[in-house]
Amino acid sequence: MLDERPEANSSGAGGVGGIVTKLSPWSVTDTVARLTAVVAARGMKVFAVIDHSGEASAVGLELRDTKVVIFGNPQAGTPVMEAAPLAALDLPLKVLVWADGNQTMVSYAAPSALANRYKLTDDLASRLVGIDAVTNVVIDR
Repeated sequence: MLDERPEANSSGAGGVGGIVTKLSPWSVTDTVARLTAVVAARGMKVFAVIDHSGEASAVGLELRDTKVVIFGNPQAGTPVMEAAPLAALDLPLKVLVWADGNQTMVSYAAPSALANRYKLTDDLASRLVGIDAVTNVVIDR
């Protein structure tokens, strides 16, 4: 499912600003749990889960439920970073899972946007597209 709002648009072509946003039928907590499980099942490594809203709460601030899952596969990402060292700013891959009212959204940098940003060859760009399939599995009922 796609969120069609201009501020959080999603498309296979990279969405607005190169960000893909998808609607999850699950809560933020459940979506993060599903994402980490799918990543692990596909032989990738979860490097970190950053709980922005939890950290905000710890210092007395309010923030909608907001978490970032950082994951990847060094075998896929290393050649990208070898060819384009600045790609390390975007790798490992990151997925933002956030509450938008009563909905949960899943957002990430579109692989095509990253490929364009770092002028990756088709072979290297193909190493990034798995994020689309991973997030589709996560939000699938």
